Amino acid sequence: MTTTMTKTKAAARTDWERMAHEVGPELAARAAQADADDAFVAENLALLKDRGFHAAGVPAELGGGGASHAELAAMLRTLARYCGSTALALSMHTHQVALPAWRWRRTPEAVEGLLARIVGQKLTLVSSGGSDWLDGSCRAEPAEGGFRVYGRKVFASGCPAGDLLMTMAVLDAPEGPTVLHMALPLRGEGVRILDTWQTLGMRGTGSHDIELSGVFVPESAVTVRRPAGRWHPVMHMVTLIAFPLIYAVYVGLAEAARDKALDLAAARKPSSDLELILGEMETELAAARLALADMLACAASEEPGPAASSRIMTGRTLAGRAAIRAVEKAMEAAGGAGFYRRTGLERIFRDVQAARYHPLQEKAQARLAARLALGLDIDG
Repeated sequence: MTTTMTKTKAAARTDWERMAHEVGPELAARAAQADADDAFVAENLALLKDRGFHAAGVPAELGGGGASHAELAAMLRTLARYCGSTALALSMHTHQVALPAWRWRRTPEAVEGLLARIVGQKLTLVSSGGSDWLDGSCRAEPAEGGFRVYGRKVFASGCPAGDLLMTMAVLDAPEGPTVLHMALPLRGEGVRILDTWQTLGMRGTGSHDIELSGVFVPESAVTVRRPAGRWHPVMHMVTLIAFPLIYAVYVGLAEAARDKALDLAAARKPSSDLELILGEMETELAAARLALADMLACAASEEPGPAASSRIMTGRTLAGRAAIRAVEKAMEAAGGAGFYRRTGLERIFRDVQAARYHPLQEKAQARLAARLALGLDIDG
């Protein structure tokens, strides 16, 4: 009986990568128009929510999809092959789900309520990490029963369809600037989404600015307090869990570019130069895949901390750099045909450039690696 039950459970497990391939063509059909119009990929994300992708990372015990960290990365990587903006916007929600899911396996009481709401209320979480990181941003002022938050967040991917902004604000405390971690209702009083997202690439992500004008945050909604500008255990946890998921998107983009380049190259006159370019593309793509694989291996085997953060951030630099170079080689292999919008290759070329801008950017990542190698304080 035990064997039968185990097999039944295994058979019922969702194959999220396969599901991504199933919905992918429908996502791809809307990608070019969204890019041309600077339009948020709302329909694509609504479709994915209807299919349960928004709760893929919630443990099955809580009614979610029960996907592992590696399975979430494979899901996002596959979606990116069809629409980079859709995949990146979903990755920003997905990593915010994966973080409490990771904690739930250790301290379930602290996060079970949020995970249950993601399933029951179909919540979409929006990250402000791109405008915060170690320093935090926006101002928190003490108020009766909590705080008032003032300021502006940038790069809030998916915010037009978001429910909760997972964010930070800085309190001028007696012990020094203190970053408060909190969740804000995106449709609450004092929250305004500004139409600012007109960009080179990833145009469909809806990564607009969010203006916060005295938004009230109760004391009970503050989940973490930490010194501004310094590494903290929670930031090591974010690094370990979030960045392999985000950079899976860029590897998926490079894989899509490779496929398009091979199709376009097949129509060109064979030459040793073309073969060399294609070989260079394959080499760069292999480097991106290897870097992502190491990030995922680190997340699977290590606990949050300086060594793991440096390893993940090194992988972030290597995966992003190699993905960009692989797409550049794909453009070169395609020749003039790749310059036309109708091929979709130039859109991938623009989208993949966003890999440069997530923290830690290359110079900061290299400094972290150097200080760790030298045995110095990483906050120095």
